[in-house]
Amino acid sequence: VYPLSFMDSDGDGSGDLQGITSRLDYCGWLGVDAVWLSPIYPSPMVDFGYDISDFTDIHPLFGSLSDFDAVISEARRLKLKVLLDYVPNHSSDQHSWFLQSRSSRSNPYHDWYIWRDPEPAGGPPNNWLGAFGGSAWEWDENTGQYYLHSYLKEQPDLNWRNPGVQQAMLDVLRFWLDRGVSGFRVDSIAHLMKDTQFRDNPVNPDWDPAAGPYFRYLPVHSRDHPDTAAVIRRMRQVIDEYNDCVIIGEAYLSLERTAAYYGAGVHLPFNFGLITSPWTAREVHRIIRAYESLLGPDRWPNWVLGNHDRHRIATRVGRDQARVAAMLLLSLRGTPTLYYGDEIAMQDVPIPAELVKDPWEINVPFLGLGRDPERSPMQWDSTHHAGFSTATPWLPLASDFNRFNVATETQEADSVLNLYRRLIALRTEKPALHSGPYGELFCDDHVLSYSRQSEAERFLIVLNFTQEPKTVDHSGLHGRIILTTALDRNYEPVAGKLLLRPDEGVIVEVEH
Repeated sequence: VYPLSFMDSDGDGSGDLQGITSRLDYCGWLGVDAVWLSPIYPSPMVDFGYDISDFTDIHPLFGSLSDFDAVISEARRLKLKVLLDYVPNHSSDQHSWFLQSRSSRSNPYHDWYIWRDPEPAGGPPNNWLGAFGGSAWEWDENTGQYYLHSYLKEQPDLNWRNPGVQQAMLDVLRFWLDRGVSGFRVDSIAHLMKDTQFRDNPVNPDWDPAAGPYFRYLPVHSRDHPDTAAVIRRMRQVIDEYNDCVIIGEAYLSLERTAAYYGAGVHLPFNFGLITSPWTAREVHRIIRAYESLLGPDRWPNWVLGNHDRHRIATRVGRDQARVAAMLLLSLRGTPTLYYGDEIAMQDVPIPAELVKDPWEINVPFLGLGRDPERSPMQWDSTHHAGFSTATPWLPLASDFNRFNVATETQEADSVLNLYRRLIALRTEKPALHSGPYGELFCDDHVLSYSRQSEAERFLIVLNFTQEPKTVDHSGLHGRIILTTALDRNYEPVAGKLLLRPDEGVIVEVEH
């Protein structure tokens, strides 16, 4: 859930905690087990909450700590867990720690952030770049030093090599765990530790300018440092002090490096393979095989189709293929993560230049890196402002919200929303679909199929990645279709050959 865009309860055009509480019953109806909230902490909102000025309070825009407690209470009533974003890499430049840090070199908080003297010839200490454009170093006139910011200059990096920082940030975890949260998605987990010698990053020989300026250099000294694992283990120790809590890590790394974070103590490193790779049968097949082989049977995967930083799945692959994507996500082994609105086939909303809010788009224009399009308000119904607010929303609504919204799709037997609900229910009901091993995994240029099985049951999932009908020959196959992406063909018998319509996925219950 992106709180600014989920539900507005007070008519100011921005989502809030009371709005979230009022819609938790929808989350329960959908069948999800947990709700993860993007940042709701006090913040100047330069990066919409990821620039935090107080890690243990609530931004007045979203409400109060008592409003947060109400979220926890209602979630418990509905048997839902609540996860928060934990942002340990940086704070806002308005945080009291940083205000003291930059006040003088002798201030005890000066070493809570990463300060460096200029190069002997003048200028930044090295060539490290910020993820949102420009140098990762900002000059501070008062101290005569540069401070490091892996993102915006308003987001100075905390110095996790300082014991005081470690203790304070671990106490942040305890504060929210004591209030009843069930875990955290850890933002930018791979940036926590940096090279102690602050060496230049090497030039990237394969740099593509269309991907943005950040990867002009390979961030080998400023990201995914070996010392990060020790810090994560300390976080995990805190999490383990509480019952049934989880730590999820966000790091846009290779599959191999993502998998390595299990060993550091992360329960679920976010696997972004399905977000960042081409949407073809062969590529999805490659990702599944590669990640499963990296993890083995004893590590629990995580799969993601969308989030607040990437274009929506229904925009990337189209609404017809988005149904196939839903069936894929909810029939893979592991924990699936859904982004609000994907279950009603929301698409990116074009944002006119004068309404752009995202600093990434403002700092690095014309490359389409802005994240506003996938953060548009949730479409609840076909009334004014889509039932999200009584006021003009903080970002524009989709032009087709009258057609794609919760109220309308709830009533349509074959809607994307009802597909998601059926898939989640089937996954919950059938152990083979959520935790069973894979049987055969087959792929050609058009179709991906795989089986999931337990001792008592076996299912075959067959997905057509094309806009053409396809016939798949599974010799010896006998069973019946129990779900299709069109929500029809129920209990149709299957023997040997299986006919797939364009953009169709099916789940077959296989006879033993």
